Amino acid sequence: MPIYEYECEACGNRMEAIQKISDEPLTKCPSCGKENLKKLVSAAAFKLKGGGWYETDFKNKSSCCSGASSPDKKSDTPPACQGCACSTE
Repeated sequence: MPIYEYECEACGNRMEAIQKISDEPLTKCPSCGKENLKKLVSAAAFKLKGGGWYETDFKNKSSCCSGASSPDKKSDTPPACQGCACSTE
């Protein structure tokens, strides 16, 4: 479940709440008891770990068509793209 940040416009109290996306936003401040809580917009804080994500699969083009060739082959021309993610077609 996402963590939402709230701030009370009456007393300035800031808090976080774990809620379902479908839940109604909180309105009552737990510090002062007034109905002045406003949901804040904040950056999501999570990290994708393991394989299968952009950072591990597509970020490094050196293993693709950017000129990686076998060490015994002396060629100035990179190999033709075989329909991979770096294809410019």
